[in-house]
Amino acid sequence: MTHLARAFGALLIPVLALCAAPAQAQQETFRVGFVNPDRVLREATTAKAAQAKLEAEFSKRDKDLQAQGEALKAASEKFEREAPTLTETQRATRQRQLVDQDREFQRKRREFQEDLNARKNEELQAVYERANRVVKQVAEAEKYDAILQEAIYINPKHDITDKVIKALNASTAAGTGTGTGAGTGK
Repeated sequence: MTHLARAFGALLIPVLALCAAPAQAQQETFRVGFVNPDRVLREATTAKAAQAKLEAEFSKRDKDLQAQGEALKAASEKFEREAPTLTETQRATRQRQLVDQDREFQRKRREFQEDLNARKNEELQAVYERANRVVKQVAEAEKYDAILQEAIYINPKHDITDKVIKALNASTAAGTGTGTGAGTGK
């Protein structure tokens, strides 16, 4: 009989442990938060500063390209008006000049777009890195177990985007400057 009691006791201990596990699990809740990275990029001071920096850096080239495009358009319209009165060689020469000007304009526009995209990626990367550090700080301070950046649905009570934006803006205002650190050796 003692052998049977020991076997029953050996089975009873794991069962009791399993019954106690849900009570223990209820005490340790899993905290999850959500951050909307698009909102961070739109609303955070750091992101706005990065956008202003890019606009300042590329505005002159953009204006120059627009002026060159307008000049090319005007030259093309002038050629269309004057083409019937030009000799065949004059028409061919002007057409060749317009094609060369258009090719040069397209090349400059492509270079501009490539340069702008590269710089935008650099600036966005710096903003993302800073935002991710702040997200981690908020998560650790408020004892979150997981922070999501993409979800099909999230209950608004789990959205900590406002807290992250406020913390990011506070860290920017606290002396780290409004720049993103790109191109400053940071």
